[in-house]
Amino acid sequence: MQLKAINNLNEKELRTFYLHVTFSIIDGMIRAALLLNEYVFIKSLNGTSYQISFLFQSSVIVILLSVLFNEMINRTKRKRKLLRRAGFLTHLPLLLLIFFPKNPELYTVNSIYHYLFLFVFFTYYLSYPIVLPTINLFLKNAYSKDNFGKLYGISSSVRQIIMMVTFFVLGILLDINAFSFTWFFPLLGFLGILSIIAISWIEFVPKEVPEISQGIIEAIVGSFKKMITILKTNKAYFDFQLAYLFYGFGFMSTRSVINIYFDKALALNYSSVAFYQNAYNIMAIILLPIFGKIIGRIDPRRFTIIPFVSMAAYILFVGLTEFFPLHYEIWNLEIYITLVISTICYGFFFSTMLLSWNIGSSYFGTNEEAGDYQSIHLFATGLRGTAAPIMGIALYELLGFSMTFGAAILSLLLGVYILNWSYKKRLVSKI
Repeated sequence: MQLKAINNLNEKELRTFYLHVTFSIIDGMIRAALLLNEYVFIKSLNGTSYQISFLFQSSVIVILLSVLFNEMINRTKRKRKLLRRAGFLTHLPLLLLIFFPKNPELYTVNSIYHYLFLFVFFTYYLSYPIVLPTINLFLKNAYSKDNFGKLYGISSSVRQIIMMVTFFVLGILLDINAFSFTWFFPLLGFLGILSIIAISWIEFVPKEVPEISQGIIEAIVGSFKKMITILKTNKAYFDFQLAYLFYGFGFMSTRSVINIYFDKALALNYSSVAFYQNAYNIMAIILLPIFGKIIGRIDPRRFTIIPFVSMAAYILFVGLTEFFPLHYEIWNLEIYITLVISTICYGFFFSTMLLSWNIGSSYFGTNEEAGDYQSIHLFATGLRGTAAPIMGIALYELLGFSMTFGAAILSLLLGVYILNWSYKKRLVSKI
């Protein structure tokens, strides 16, 4: 790579970039496998609906620990050691899957293997609030301000491409052997440990950790008080979070139900699930730069209407597939017209939600307050994750697929109404 052309990268940045890309390649493979873990749990392990909701929940509720782990990272002097330990302890349990049996009869209801599977992935998800922020800290320290965005963007693109290729390959492997997850998850866990060790070798010059008189509990309580004050005083931001509450129910309540629907109602094979997932990822790559320009020009409440409506349309067309089952089989891919339309909707949702979720909150406060506003957003997401997935499964068990999808769509449209009302009635004091 002729990376010297990017503002004459120095040796430190070049070395950092190679380590960063190495991590991104392995991280892309792991993320692809994780996108399939819920479907693996249903289709190969015969997991129950409530168990699969917990599997999804565990990826969200760990966000509630962000405040605690952020304080821990800030107070730790030996961050390289923290990163390696966290990576090792959260990735190592993936190796346990190599001992899972390959006989479907052993995966009866409430099998010990179901609970072990849930434990393995809950442990892995605990890496999110520790490993990723620490890696970002290392990268911001090693890259110059001018090159950070460019180099981070290249590495992210590499990760996305690897993720799509891996997703496709794993779909084929699982169609050939439904228990191939017993070797590729352990392999990826081992590679994940190596990738974190590699990226921990980035040259990191820690700043002096200031003496902190506040205890960690006192600091966390102080953070919560600040969150409450912001929500009380900034009504426009309160509306934004209220709308996200209804969006969160619509999205999270149907996430696990849709995976169950793909298996029980449509009997999709792994390759088909991978095909639809890859299709929306390709759309997102195309649309992100376009919407990236738009979000800076309009109020985030108006912008966020786009992903809310797109998600409602996605759920609608997924639900209609059961009533319009016409499909074509091409190269072992089951192509439903309604699922193709829903995938297009999801592409719009994914590209716009990525922007709204990550930077929408920063619009409502000053530059100095951006971290506080995003902390509220993260905590609220984790809070929604404790209830919405279980509520969705309960609705499905009680009323079936159609009513669950209908409730989610209504919730999303209510979120749209709140955003539209707030935009017309409440001004943002800071622009």
